Amino acid sequence: MKPVPFVTLWWVLLLVSGLGATRKGSPEEASFYYGTFPPGFSWGVGSSAFQTEGAWDQDGKGPSIWDAFTHSGKGKVLGEETADVACNGYYRVQEDIILLRELHVNHYRFSLSWPRLLPTGVRGDQVNEKGIKFYSDFIDALLKSNITPIVTLHHWDLPQLLQVKYGGWQNASMTNYFSDYANLCFEAFGDRVKYWVTFSDPRTMAEKGYETGHHAPGLKLHGTGLYKAAHHIIKAHAQAWHSYNSTWRSRQQGLVGISLNCDWGEPVDTSNPKDIEAAERYLQFCLGWFANPIYAGDYPQVMKERIGRKSAEQGLDVSRLPVFSLQEKSYIKGTSDFLGLGHFTTRYITERNYPSRRGPSYQNDRDLVELVDPNWPDLGSQWLYSVPWGFRRLLNYAQTQYGDPPIYVMENGASQTLHCTQLCDKWRIKYLKGYINEMLKAIKDGANIKGYTSWSLLDQFEWEKGYSNRYGFYYVEFNNRNKPRYPKASVQYYKKIVTANGFPNPREVESWYFKALETCSINNQMLAAEPLLSHMQMVTEIVVPTVCTLCVLIAAVLLMSLLRSQS
Repeated sequence: MKPVPFVTLWWVLLLVSGLGATRKGSPEEASFYYGTFPPGFSWGVGSSAFQTEGAWDQDGKGPSIWDAFTHSGKGKVLGEETADVACNGYYRVQEDIILLRELHVNHYRFSLSWPRLLPTGVRGDQVNEKGIKFYSDFIDALLKSNITPIVTLHHWDLPQLLQVKYGGWQNASMTNYFSDYANLCFEAFGDRVKYWVTFSDPRTMAEKGYETGHHAPGLKLHGTGLYKAAHHIIKAHAQAWHSYNSTWRSRQQGLVGISLNCDWGEPVDTSNPKDIEAAERYLQFCLGWFANPIYAGDYPQVMKERIGRKSAEQGLDVSRLPVFSLQEKSYIKGTSDFLGLGHFTTRYITERNYPSRRGPSYQNDRDLVELVDPNWPDLGSQWLYSVPWGFRRLLNYAQTQYGDPPIYVMENGASQTLHCTQLCDKWRIKYLKGYINEMLKAIKDGANIKGYTSWSLLDQFEWEKGYSNRYGFYYVEFNNRNKPRYPKASVQYYKKIVTANGFPNPREVESWYFKALETCSINNQMLAAEPLLSHMQMVTEIVVPTVCTLCVLIAAVLLMSLLRSQS
């Protein structure tokens, strides 16, 4: 869901294209692996509050930085779209739970809206009891349907007042405000919620919010803001984990982790040591940036060396990468009961030295170029290519790099081809089949993967892309006031994988594809009829009452005239 910038160099593209021809059919993809996942493996789908709920100013909710960002206009979001209504999920909880039951999933990953629970972001100011009740009722409804809630505390929608008053994640005091918020959630919902995710994809939140300005709060503090934000996010995560561990774990028996998104980085030339180093550096600046402090106590060595050297060359006395004290390193290390991983695609990586005179930036600090193979299936998005073998490599990398942690895949999915509204999403079925099978191979390799969350349940607001990118299993008609949902073919296919707990045999798996496509033609007809249904609904809801009202008024006028004439 979050595009990563990459540079296109024609001479390297030609090289990559040639490599694509020679390396086509990587060892991982040489054969499809038929088999099932371990007993108890958890299947689910995900969403986030800001992307789906709407009701942005209803029932006591305060504004978030994304409300402010989208309302400011100025071309920040494609089509000047907002998430004021989004999927209208705040008012359609029961209907969406029916969709979850239809998918047969074991869990649902969703996020809580910090400003819906604490309108100013500060617990001491005000707790919104209507927000507490909304999420409490939602959790109860999930559990009643035998669906396990996996709850994210913060998925990018920081309360706007914390941004205005303190500068958001640039300010160290944010760790205490987040801890107070987390403890409120543990207290209110922890008796029923046993899986907590502190932050979702904090790398993108820091990079796009404080480096490029493409996301809220829209700051462009090149080469400094994102590292400072990440530093405070990591400490906030650790503080929330310790709060749970010392106060709530003994009575609630839950788990607390973090979800980190990263694409796989493959060396352009596997015989070139510089490309191999660049690919490793790519992973450390992406995944290691947050995972290394949590699992090893400090930032990756390569980040400290590169950013420190470039900072000195740029005339700075200290590194632009903040430093953890010895006490902080000890406090942060080990603060994760599981590792959440988000993954969507792969890049080829090659070395490129950026001179320090170009100025400080995250891209320049890494000294590398990201490339794509023209032979990779293009899903219609500007950044997302289907490269299933990269998923297996990332899972195995995380397993060995961080000491065999329990892994939950928290985000993985494919967006719908742009400008395409049909429901027979063959490309998503192919993506799901390939990526889930590579995950099964990673488990066979020895990776300790406990669950998989496909992204996402519904088409939803996709940040700066507005509603142009659709990741959902269910198509949402955003132009209709009621935001109706229509199942795509991938609903039937994913349901089969979940029910079978994997891929039992070739004949059965092949039949899933054809059965899934049988359903979508009927649903397409329903979708095509939607404008007529909307028109009829308008006639029913607006025209008919208006005509009836006019008739009553005319009758009243005639009656009065008749009475006057008689008198």
